[in-house]
Amino acid sequence: MAIAQLLPAHDDPAYARGVALVLLAGVFWSIAGLVVRLIDDAGEWQILFYRSVTLIAVLAAYIALRNRGAVLPAFRAAGRKAALAGFFLSIAFTCWIFAMTHTTIANALFVLSAAPFIAALLARVVLGEGVRRITLICMVMSMLGIGVMVTEGAMLGTLSGNLFALGAAAGFAAFSVSLRVGRAVDMTPAVCWAGLWAGLMAAAMIGLSARGFAISAHDFALCALLGCVQVGFGLILYTIGSRHVPAAELTLLSLTEVVLGPVLVWLGVGEVPGVYTMVGGAIVLGAITAQALSGIRKRPPVGVV
Repeated sequence: MAIAQLLPAHDDPAYARGVALVLLAGVFWSIAGLVVRLIDDAGEWQILFYRSVTLIAVLAAYIALRNRGAVLPAFRAAGRKAALAGFFLSIAFTCWIFAMTHTTIANALFVLSAAPFIAALLARVVLGEGVRRITLICMVMSMLGIGVMVTEGAMLGTLSGNLFALGAAAGFAAFSVSLRVGRAVDMTPAVCWAGLWAGLMAAAMIGLSARGFAISAHDFALCALLGCVQVGFGLILYTIGSRHVPAAELTLLSLTEVVLGPVLVWLGVGEVPGVYTMVGGAIVLGAITAQALSGIRKRPPVGVV
């Protein structure tokens, strides 16, 4: 059964466009693993640096277009909350690059998909938001699935990749909670801040290493693809689509990244996930799907705020 068939029916065309945009965002996000596998020589910090630079360019252009050239006022309106949210997202960006280079893409994606549950716990502590019983049950299921995958990682020597993926999940969760803290204003500049923090961190690490900033044109093109299309376009589409789709449904729709990512890497470079990864990943996906479906209610279409 297709994911879209699990969602409640709506007659509002804006809702249908929102669903399509969020699904397409997941498709863009899913190419990350394959693109990283196709990079020849660039190291993790070089990938992070050039991905961040191109991401900043795309998001700055989008903010300028959306605000009719008023970029600085948009950043001032978002304030320090956006800078803090961007810092958390930059941690996720950094950990995610290292996760993809230290374990299988399927393993990294399945561990990353635990981010909504980490966000629920953080929201409970920071915002005082309640955690439903079904969410607690799904959290336990998710942790069980991650435990299965971490066990395989320890046996295969890819434990560090699992830990990086968990760090990325925690970073994304903290970013999500920070967005809710600053939800009264447009927090799009937070993504630019994330690119800036990650770029500065990568530049500092490159400066301390012997690799330098020079990479091949082939690798730069792939890094730019990650920054402009995979992250930049993906986040823009997701932001626009999320204005018309309820939050519970967004969680379900975002599974397209987790499902497509391993398939693309398998078809593109022949990377086959291990048995433990598939079992643990199935448990995590089951937990997320149960959580998403439990939050879906028949409701009127969500309008633009």
